[in-house]
Amino acid sequence: MDGDGLPPFDPGGLDLADPYPVYRRYRERDPVHAVRASDGAAGSAGGESPAPTTWYLFRYAEVARVLTERAYRRRSPVTGRAAPVPEGYETLRRVVENWLVFLDPPDHARLRARVAPPLGAAAVAGLRPAVRAIAEELAAPLAERHAVDLVREFAAPFPLLVIARVLGVRGRLWPWFRERALALQEAGGTRGDRAPEGLARADRAAGELERYFTAELTARQAAGGRPRDLMGALAEAAREDPALTVTVLASTCVHLLTAGHETTTGLLGKAVLALLARPGTAAELRAEPGLLAAAVDEFLRFDPPVQMVTRRAWRETELGGRRVRRGDRLVAVLGSAHRDPARFPDPDVLDVRRATGRHCAFGLGIHYCAGAALARLEAETGLAVLLDRLPLLRPEACPRVEVEYAPDWVFHGPSRLVLRSGEARAA
Repeated sequence: MDGDGLPPFDPGGLDLADPYPVYRRYRERDPVHAVRASDGAAGSAGGESPAPTTWYLFRYAEVARVLTERAYRRRSPVTGRAAPVPEGYETLRRVVENWLVFLDPPDHARLRARVAPPLGAAAVAGLRPAVRAIAEELAAPLAERHAVDLVREFAAPFPLLVIARVLGVRGRLWPWFRERALALQEAGGTRGDRAPEGLARADRAAGELERYFTAELTARQAAGGRPRDLMGALAEAAREDPALTVTVLASTCVHLLTAGHETTTGLLGKAVLALLARPGTAAELRAEPGLLAAAVDEFLRFDPPVQMVTRRAWRETELGGRRVRRGDRLVAVLGSAHRDPARFPDPDVLDVRRATGRHCAFGLGIHYCAGAALARLEAETGLAVLLDRLPLLRPEACPRVEVEYAPDWVFHGPSRLVLRSGEARAA
């Protein structure tokens, strides 16, 4: 116990479905909370020796500082690494270390300049009809069903099919991609039980995805011509900038496909759970569909699909009156920052008319999510279609809800979300 009577914070001990009461306790009593390696809960990152201190940040002010200031970066100033991949899994490490989210300037700026335009607001606006059509196609067979696994049958395939279209993936390969994306998660996030067999599966999945995208990018480079999809734009970038190798760009495609869809899957699942608990809010959104765009940001604030992100201190600094040393690990607890009453009045209330302002669900600063516009469109469209077409989301259906969460605080959300009607229960 520390001086405030709080035990060292351990994400592994949280209630996956509702961590917010614990967050509140730490935010109020020890908002910049130190867990030293000797406490046994800090863990290690990427096989290196544990940092002298891991700091968990529970207030909005400190989280925003760490996400925006250059004193805090993704890579360790000691090892130069950012991705938490142990030794012995070199394919996995190579792929993940080249993800945009783990790069610092100037590499980050060079790659983001190529990725951001095809995912920007103007480009995404043109995708609205296609995104709606994908959502309608997935939702149609669910309308007459008395039992639906919303994750498996909608929330996972929907954003995967969308990002596959943006990338230029041919054919309906989403089950293959989904299987490998889930395997990659066994190596990352905040899982403290990364078994060798899980890491081996992640390493194999990384290799399979890398080979697929390398072949696709190489074919586009050879074909030349005007880019018609995001992979074509990346292939053109490789011709123009030798620093953007096919290895780097293949890793970027893996990142966009896996991390890009998993966050939207979590967002959709959590938003549906919130609406099932608040049928009045669901009715309000059906009556005023124009509220959905703002409602997506409130769902992101209220229960974000990414609960924690990590940075490293590159120089000695002070946060919340605590001295942070160079090399210390900082975990920004986004879920807690979004419930900070100093930033968001009545933070435990879901209010779809709230002006959320500067929430952290897409990050802040240079690592603000390049795919934020696409994620917002996916969530707005997916929720609109589900509210309109899925009877199980209406109070008269009396659904029984079965929920399972994956043990992960980075990609956080239901891994299984089954809705059963009264008829299914009777049968």
